[in-house]
Amino acid sequence: MARILSKEVKNRIINNGEGRLYAVSDFADLNNDASVTRTLSRLENENFLIRLSQGLYLYPIRNQYGIHKPSLNTIAQAIAEKDQSQIIPSGLTALNALGLSTQVPTNAIYLTNGSPRTISVGNRKIIFKKSVPRNFAYQSNLFSLVVQAMREIGEQNITDEIVLKIKEILSKEKNQEAVEQDLLIAPQWIRRKLNSK
Repeated sequence: MARILSKEVKNRIINNGEGRLYAVSDFADLNNDASVTRTLSRLENENFLIRLSQGLYLYPIRNQYGIHKPSLNTIAQAIAEKDQSQIIPSGLTALNALGLSTQVPTNAIYLTNGSPRTISVGNRKIIFKKSVPRNFAYQSNLFSLVVQAMREIGEQNITDEIVLKIKEILSKEKNQEAVEQDLLIAPQWIRRKLNSK
């Protein structure tokens, strides 16, 4: 029975393709969490899966150069998808994502409307911080990223040059109508900065 279950788990992972994340809950329909846990652990020992953190495994993309590990952002997005929650890069993570900072943060911080938690990936961490619904009210993902980046810089430190860069970034958003709508619900000081000529 255990061998059949183990084979089923491995086949499903192969059929779903590379670059996907797995947890025991993905195999809940097999009604044997203990066996699934042992199988995932064994597949990690065989270098078939990579254990990213407690109970979270990656079926990596492999090419001629070896194993391609996903970025912290890719992992964070996959976790959010699995949790059926929304996330927004915050702090230095937001600045880096927008190209407003070349500094790569050691830890990737995200606001979430799901469960707050910290996941260690090697010597780095993905931190999910519970946030208010208002932060998830924006229609444009790019705009919500801009709001987080501007908050990280701070109202007093935003120069005209930064405002120009941000306006340029927002001009690349395909749905400009969403940007205009989002501007209306943005914090007052952000609205004032972005409306300045």
